[in-house]
Amino acid sequence: MDFILNNLPILICVLVGIALVIVEIFMPGFGIPGISGIILLFGAAVLTWIEYGYMAGLGVGILLLAFVGIAIYISIKSTTKGRLSRSALILQGSQSRDAGFVATDEYDGYLNKEGITLTVLRPAGMAEIEGERVNVVSVGTFIDQGVRVRVREVEGARVMVEAVRT
Repeated sequence: MDFILNNLPILICVLVGIALVIVEIFMPGFGIPGISGIILLFGAAVLTWIEYGYMAGLGVGILLLAFVGIAIYISIKSTTKGRLSRSALILQGSQSRDAGFVATDEYDGYLNKEGITLTVLRPAGMAEIEGERVNVVSVGTFIDQGVRVRVREVEGARVMVEAVRT
């Protein structure tokens, strides 16, 4: 019991540091929990070094890397098949066309199709192509409202049109 009490700051640094690193996995970006967790883990190795020598500090550092790796593996595995996969942290739904989601590859069908501008394209605006309203961008110049246009190029969700010359 005396051993645990003497090393309580080191144990707290290790446990809180690993917890903060795991929290960082599920948060977007690289922020305060990740940096704090890394500092605490480094602090645990330094405290061990000061208290027990450089070999013990080096050993704890290597063990901490292994523990963090195992903890990350277990938490990621839990998000796919374990208890964590049923939590509110993990998105359960899917994006469907009925819910209003449109994948960008669906715009490829507009290539070389013709339509009419619904707004002035300066250079972006709306056009009706095959009965559907589509956000479009003119290639080059402004195009007035009511002008016949042809889809010249599709880059992801960007539909680029040009005026049809008659």
